[in-house]
Amino acid sequence: MAYTTIKKPSDYFNTVLYTGDGTSSNAITGVGFQPDFLWIKERNNTRGHQLMDVVRGASLRLQTSNTNADSASALNSFDSDGFDVNGSTLNGTNFNTGTYAAWNWLADNTSGSSNTDGSITSTVSANTTSGFSIVSYTGNGSGSATVGHGLGVIPSTVIIKARTSGSANGYWYVKHKSLTSNYNIYLNVTDAASNVTSFSQGGIGDLDNANTFDFASGTSGVNTVNASGTDFIAYCFAEKQGFSKFGSYTGNGSTDGTFVYTGFKPAFVMVKRTDTTGNWVMVDSKRDTFNVCDAVVSADISDAEYDVDVEDFLSNGFKMRDAHTTRNASGGTYIYMAFAEEPLVGDNPATAR
Repeated sequence: MAYTTIKKPSDYFNTVLYTGDGTSSNAITGVGFQPDFLWIKERNNTRGHQLMDVVRGASLRLQTSNTNADSASALNSFDSDGFDVNGSTLNGTNFNTGTYAAWNWLADNTSGSSNTDGSITSTVSANTTSGFSIVSYTGNGSGSATVGHGLGVIPSTVIIKARTSGSANGYWYVKHKSLTSNYNIYLNVTDAASNVTSFSQGGIGDLDNANTFDFASGTSGVNTVNASGTDFIAYCFAEKQGFSKFGSYTGNGSTDGTFVYTGFKPAFVMVKRTDTTGNWVMVDSKRDTFNVCDAVVSADISDAEYDVDVEDFLSNGFKMRDAHTTRNASGGTYIYMAFAEEPLVGDNPATAR
């Protein structure tokens, strides 16, 4: 595999921390680019995760800890070096003295363009260098439908959420490359991975096409992530050497835990147990500047950040440092998403911390 052209991972993914001031305009800078997908969590309060993107527009948010439809956000704008938030009581992005983590991804800095690669026309904002795209589409109810994702390579992970109420149940469907064929998992709950073809309304199909994703039909023939007339948003990720890694590991039940090779020093890692229940555990290198990483939030709940030893970030991967069943049970099966702070090789080699 050729080494990625990304010499500085923070040009495509970056975490910023900030404190809210409760005003109508709080400009947050230091991202290094205009974010196209912005994920914010208030660390010192139980307000939910806030997800905004350029395709839906800054004024709309979704929350990973519930199944709600699009609703008004407290984001004023996406800016050239960050974003601007307001102190609206709508949601937790700028409450006075609130402490926040914001995870930022770059797509193509547009609101998207029409993509006709699939049988359903989609609107796509894609960055093929970093392997990330934002996809909006309207379902047609067909189990054989396909949707263009704009990556030009097979995705490693696709996350889909209904934007409107109606026939879709609003779950955050996740198809990860390490899951068994026809199995999905859900970002908003702790459930184990499940076979969506055994349920009435299906899910995301297997990831096997460089241009489109498709659907796994359920027993009723109606697909939850392709419900007719329902609007959906999808976040699609392709693995890029030295920048991102999507894989699985088996826990060993020890504080001298499993080591996972990524080929870079991580900036962000999210882990989910798949063989039984467990939270979506999120850690990053900005909230934890030294090992062991112990500042944790979970995507599936709105709880405030909590302290528990989780893992070490190393120059070439991460190593689990507790035996909790959510992260490192003996024999437990886990999937992860990881993005780089520094690559292991190339013009900007990683160093240990």
